Amino acid sequence: MASKATVAAVDFTRIYSTLGLGKETIAALQAFRKRHGDAQRIHAQYASQPTTVDFAHYRSVLKNSAIIDDAEKLLKDFKPVIYDVNAHTKVIETFEAKAVEKAKETAQKIDVELKELQATLANIEEARPFEDLTVEDVGNAHPRIVEAVETMVKKGKWTVPGYKEKFGDLSLM
Repeated sequence: MASKATVAAVDFTRIYSTLGLGKETIAALQAFRKRHGDAQRIHAQYASQPTTVDFAHYRSVLKNSAIIDDAEKLLKDFKPVIYDVNAHTKVIETFEAKAVEKAKETAQKIDVELKELQATLANIEEARPFEDLTVEDVGNAHPRIVEAVETMVKKGKWTVPGYKEKFGDLSLM
């Protein structure tokens, strides 16, 4: 079981934002944290209350001591109910297993995305400036452009469709 110092050291808002957890995972974690906090508050409230009953005080205040004798007898004979918490423990373990599984899946997705972003960044850093590109470089990068130009030359088309509409006619004749 985690100590209070460990629980306090976990920054859940950072976890929610940086790990890219799904909405249902975040909701389940928040609901679990809320139930845990409520249970801790209730436990602290009851732990701070006195656990002994001063029957002598009640005998001095009340006239009917038979009621106090009955209450004292009931308190001495009281046996707390023992609950089987194994079912709850299994539910918690199942939830924990699902949360760990989702966290591992998310971590794998993030690793793949990070590698892709690093490759993209390296590609951007290694790219030549636009001014240094040649027609051959553009043709090698996009072979469809070369095919389109070759087709236009074979058909005798020397104008690019939509060029005049966009840039106007610059011919002086």
